[in-house]
Amino acid sequence: MTLASKITSIRLILAPVFFVIFLTGDSIIDIIWTVPILWILYIGSEITDFLDGFIARKRGETSNFGKLYDPFADTLTQLTYFFCFVIEGILPPLLFLVVLYREFSVLFVRNQMLARGITLAARTGGKIKMVTYALAGAVALAASSVMRLGLEDSDLYKGLSLAAVVVFLVSVIIAIISFLEYLSILIKTPKDPK
Repeated sequence: MTLASKITSIRLILAPVFFVIFLTGDSIIDIIWTVPILWILYIGSEITDFLDGFIARKRGETSNFGKLYDPFADTLTQLTYFFCFVIEGILPPLLFLVVLYREFSVLFVRNQMLARGITLAARTGGKIKMVTYALAGAVALAASSVMRLGLEDSDLYKGLSLAAVVVFLVSVIIAIISFLEYLSILIKTPKDPK
């Protein structure tokens, strides 16, 4: 396993830790300490997402494994965050379901391409989607943080919650468009490439 892949693995550890801490605490003291920890985990995940690709390119360690492992770690991490924000009532479940279906559909397309001997790395649309997912997650985490600090009736919380839904909706639209990009590649690729 390359250094880049080891850095990718960090996200697979941080995601369930985020989930457990997100659900931690009944008292105000428990809830308040979770806010900075959740931000550290979230920012740490996003930094590793940048670093693994940078290091892989810098060290010449790009591989077929990495082309699949990195998007897998990204998806697992983002789905974890979004699920938490759905539980908390910040993000709408219907949009989360669309994201979930999109991600499993891309997995199916990638498997079909592998069956044809081609490793389908993240496309431009998929990379743009990940940026908008990260932005939606950050805005939703800001809304969640305000709520955890007892300000759920404030205009700040209402504004952040609305912004989170809007950014999430935009990211879902981009996700659908990027899925169509992957699907188009599958359709245009011969079943037995020479």
